[in-house]
Amino acid sequence: MDGLLYSDELYKKIFLETKNIALIGASPKGASRASWRVMKYLQLLGFKVYPVNPNAVGQKILGEQVFSSLLDVPDKIDMVDIFRRSKYVKPIVEQAIKIDASFIWMQLGVIHEESAELANSFGKIVIMDRCPAIEIPRLNLK
Repeated sequence: MDGLLYSDELYKKIFLETKNIALIGASPKGASRASWRVMKYLQLLGFKVYPVNPNAVGQKILGEQVFSSLLDVPDKIDMVDIFRRSKYVKPIVEQAIKIDASFIWMQLGVIHEESAELANSFGKIVIMDRCPAIEIPRLNLK
């Protein structure tokens, strides 16, 4: 990946322009799960976070109704934050393109070059193998 893609200025742009986040792979299992902890952190910073997990539909995670897919989220999503193994990323990225999310963020250990190239071809900004809950405090944002 080009160094520009992971510049601090780019991270700042993403966080300043993001209001609504869809968190894919959100876990209802509580603080033992990284996705739950990151969701809670993002909520505390004032982001509206929509949990997406087809196995937890009908439940609430941190007070938010769980959605089956990105296509079911009723509001405009700025960032799609992916907590799924790399092999499951492509259909999520395709949905992110379909709903016109500006930013696609793949969590630590999640890398899928083909999906990143596809998203980039639609003008989307893609971050891979990073965590917003690490980058935001590192940049002293929020």
